[in-house]
Amino acid sequence: MIPLRDDNPAQRAPIVTRVIIILNVLAFLYQLTLGDGFNEFIRDWGVVPGRLFASLTGETSLPVELSTLFTAMFLHGNWLHLIGSMWYLWIFGDNVEDRMGHGRFLVFYLLTGLIAGATHWFTSPDSTLPTVGASGAVAGVLGAYFFLFPRAQIIAVFPIFFWPLFFQVPAVLYLLFWFFSQVFAGTLSSLNPQEVGGVAVWAHVGGFLAGAILHRLFLLPRRLAPRAFQPDEYGIERAWIR
Repeated sequence: MIPLRDDNPAQRAPIVTRVIIILNVLAFLYQLTLGDGFNEFIRDWGVVPGRLFASLTGETSLPVELSTLFTAMFLHGNWLHLIGSMWYLWIFGDNVEDRMGHGRFLVFYLLTGLIAGATHWFTSPDSTLPTVGASGAVAGVLGAYFFLFPRAQIIAVFPIFFWPLFFQVPAVLYLLFWFFSQVFAGTLSSLNPQEVGGVAVWAHVGGFLAGAILHRLFLLPRRLAPRAFQPDEYGIERAWIR
């Protein structure tokens, strides 16, 4: 089930959302220039839980390992990985940035991304696989959107063999489905020594919950919140605050 867009236009240009997307694309283009060093670069700057725990005992550098919680948010394993994360951020990020303002949204995005990385660290303490991607931070944006715009409509497509099925679903249902699919996949990964599909799904769960819990701390005061206009029953436009 792939989201195509929402029916919830932002009132202001999502500058930070666009900058984050550009930085992620530039970082991936840089990764491609590394050639054979691509995988080594990911190993060095991705989150490796086992290596992080080793740093607590002095076996590796603690500042360097902690910095990977940040750097991993801007690295991706392949084009599909990058496009998937950035597509979700493009659809849902503009409205959350609208409600928070540019600076607050940036701090919120980075904080939920760090919490998502830490969640993966503590749920896979023995893993030696490097984890990269913006999806944990993007999950934080989804958690905020879930509470801020539950009645927004998501236009999505579900491919059935070669036939695309288009449909519209409330954001609250779409995001609930997404969240519980991650919980289900995370439960399977806990029962199986191998991570499901190589995806750190508990990072998604941690990021989503962090966004759902913390988003109200970052909202603009009501007097600064963006205004939308909606006609009343008489066809006269009146201002309202979303």
